[in-house]
Amino acid sequence: MTVRNLTRLYGDQPVLDNISFSVRDGERVGVVGRSGIGKSTLLAVIAGLDEPSSGSVAIGSETTAEARLARCVLMPQADCLFPWRTAVGNAALALENQGVPASQAQAEASRLFTRLGLDGMQRLRPYELSGGMRQRVAFARTVLARKPVLLLDEPFGALDTITRYELQDWLHGYLSDESATVLLVTHDIEEALVLCDRVLAFTTSGEIVEVAGFGAEHARRPELVTDPAFLTQRAHILEQLS
Repeated sequence: MTVRNLTRLYGDQPVLDNISFSVRDGERVGVVGRSGIGKSTLLAVIAGLDEPSSGSVAIGSETTAEARLARCVLMPQADCLFPWRTAVGNAALALENQGVPASQAQAEASRLFTRLGLDGMQRLRPYELSGGMRQRVAFARTVLARKPVLLLDEPFGALDTITRYELQDWLHGYLSDESATVLLVTHDIEEALVLCDRVLAFTTSGEIVEVAGFGAEHARRPELVTDPAFLTQRAHILEQLS
């Protein structure tokens, strides 16, 4: 993924102003910054749901919105589950939208549920699931879209602290076994450092400051987040955003 001199205007106001960065295949990159800095707009442009006012976004060699959309899947903060569908039916939508028969799609989604710690929850409705379970169902739907680039927009932002930590640990393990390219937008600096190989701090002056993350580490969270190196990186990002 290559973002080059990207600007997105709303009216006369730049939400994104001449930003550039790249993400290698299979890399996990976090994006942090203050509210209103353009993080969600960035994901929408990359995903092909919006277009740059100037500059370019390429997924591999493809730059058109249609080609980007074909290669990216966006998971928003809200789980967006349909209340009339079962958990497995919601997850299977990603496959059904690609023409896979419903029974086959739900069978494949059900197999993924076991891996995501949702076995036995397949026939429950969204209102019967906890917030953490709903986010796992939403993530299953995202993965089943079978796109090489995952764009995650504050996926755990609405959850309580303990549940968020649990899902971060779960997602760290899941992504460690996969080869997907991930761009994670979050307000949580610690989350970005724990999950990602690199963190891009979007400053209010329009600069992007790159900091090494700890996504490749396998230390337990209590040990990792109290490690002096981790605390140094966290403080550095905070300094850039203040």
